[in-house]
Amino acid sequence: MLSLLYVIISGIALPIGGIQMQYLWRNQLGDVYSLGLGSAACLGAAVATMTGWCSLTLGSFICTLICTAVCFAVTLKVSTQNLITFGILFGTFIGSLGTIVVTNAPSGDLLRQYYLWGAANFNLEGVTPGDIVFSLVLFATGLFTALACSGPLTRHFNGEIELSSMTKALLLVSIMFLVTSSVSICGPIGFISLGVPNLSRIICRSTDIRKHYLISSSMGVGLLLVTYLVVRYVNFGIYLPISATMAIIALPLMAVLFIRK
Repeated sequence: MLSLLYVIISGIALPIGGIQMQYLWRNQLGDVYSLGLGSAACLGAAVATMTGWCSLTLGSFICTLICTAVCFAVTLKVSTQNLITFGILFGTFIGSLGTIVVTNAPSGDLLRQYYLWGAANFNLEGVTPGDIVFSLVLFATGLFTALACSGPLTRHFNGEIELSSMTKALLLVSIMFLVTSSVSICGPIGFISLGVPNLSRIICRSTDIRKHYLISSSMGVGLLLVTYLVVRYVNFGIYLPISATMAIIALPLMAVLFIRK
């Protein structure tokens, strides 16, 4: 039951975080991973796993909070295009730190635990009851904030207003909460936070972000549920990571929709 719960949470949290990022930066390449938030969550989980200094969720939360603060500071200084470039480079830097932490794992058991978590197959490796409670609080808070800021964010995307620095900070925190609620428990799940919001914007031409919250969440949960069932029951006797399997399943659909549109 917990696995299915986090299939639903991830299917909602990551697409909503992705569409928020696209609206915030007015760019279809906006993604929760493009500013290093996903990499930061992975780094925090890696440090927590290898050192045991805190739980998975708390480690991810601390690292994503630091990453969010850095991104917000850069937001005030550079253009959107340069911010995305910075985000990609910053994410690569954080990912490199994570690689160093993982390759210096003190034991093979911890390394195995991290990689099983990183496969994002909803096996909840090393997850404690405290992690579950904390992640649910983060998810609820992030979702509430996303809904509360939907009106100004839509008008910002349409060029009607410019968001204040405080509102941008609030939105970045909302995205951080959503990312952490999923990634800290389930591991990194690619495609869904970038591909699904773009599919939603192809299908529905409305700029009302609330409609895209609904469409992206429905598509995200559906796609993730199908992928989860495939890796669990139709795996041909091999271990199939969620992210890789989902990309294989979803890419033909995206290709057809992009070509038709």
